[in-house]
Amino acid sequence: MHHQSKLPNVGTTIFSVMSALATKHGAINLSQGFPNFKSDQKLIDLVSKAMNSGYNHYAPMKGNSELREAIAKKMELLYNSSYHPENEITVTAGATQAIFTIIATFIKPNDEVIVFKPAYDSYEPNVELNGGKVIPIQLQASDNFKVNWTEVKESINNQTKMIIINSPHNPTGSVFSKDDMLQLESITRNTNIIVLSDEVYEHMIYDGETHQSACLYPYLKTRSFVVASFCKTFHNTGWRIGYCCAPKELMQEFLKLHQFNVFCIHHPTQKGIADYMQEPKHYLELSEFYQKKRNLFLNLIKDSKFKFTPSKGTYFQVLDYSEITQEYDVEFAKRLTIESGIASIPLSVFNSNNVDNKVLRFCFAKTDDTLKQAAAILNSI
Repeated sequence: MHHQSKLPNVGTTIFSVMSALATKHGAINLSQGFPNFKSDQKLIDLVSKAMNSGYNHYAPMKGNSELREAIAKKMELLYNSSYHPENEITVTAGATQAIFTIIATFIKPNDEVIVFKPAYDSYEPNVELNGGKVIPIQLQASDNFKVNWTEVKESINNQTKMIIINSPHNPTGSVFSKDDMLQLESITRNTNIIVLSDEVYEHMIYDGETHQSACLYPYLKTRSFVVASFCKTFHNTGWRIGYCCAPKELMQEFLKLHQFNVFCIHHPTQKGIADYMQEPKHYLELSEFYQKKRNLFLNLIKDSKFKFTPSKGTYFQVLDYSEITQEYDVEFAKRLTIESGIASIPLSVFNSNNVDNKVLRFCFAKTDDTLKQAAAILNSI
């Protein structure tokens, strides 16, 4: 058989490459973004209770009603923003499915989508699958990965259908400021541009900063999908439970595809999370929890040859290795894994034209012992 690939330029992801290399060489894996500690036993017990209580059949297509109500209460509590649980919130198979469905719903052939680089690697293939054209805007490492909004404005034309933002930002750990959001709101005013706001790390933001959700800005909210993830928040990346919020008229279109994509999500997990969210501390305390881990990690490597600006959000830290070697970041990351026993993610693979800024991304969502072992290796390099 002969067929033409719809994604001819897509190969194995860097996450798979580095994790496989880490496994092969017994390296400490700070590459892929997942915790190596257990989630709260209370949450696991609540999911088990839901199974034993009969929540084992199809959930409503939009999601378990109690969970949607819990999400609506969370959005009110954190952002003073109202989403109707019946027609403006949908539970999804992780944030990735929400992102895929949003793009598939609205992007048609020749539509243009602005993506900030380095970017999470699911955005662009989804745009290409639907015939859209990615308009990349490169964030500059030398400027702490801030957005040049003049460049964004100059990139918009009649073909611009969507802008994808991600804050706190994976892979750089930077965050959007209030001014960033006001600039985005101004630029999209009086247009038909949809904003896809990937906010999966919303509860991991540090040093007294406040997460600037798209729903905090009334005009921006009218054109935005806010995407979030319980997997990241509650340390269960394998559960694949996320959600999105959007105005009714946008969500109606989203649901047309959602019903033929996954239809509904694992019911007992939804019920367990709904019960768990009745205590807001389970997500409100997350920033403090991860800031302690970030501070521990950075304090341990402060005398190393790596340079860094402390991550402002996510559970990733970017380290500059330019004083150690001028090797291409992919090659250096592989060598660190094989020879030194520590795995990371090179950022060039997420940049326009694979721009190499001599930086690697390390995940600090690990036990303190793991971070201490990793720091000892980094200090020896």
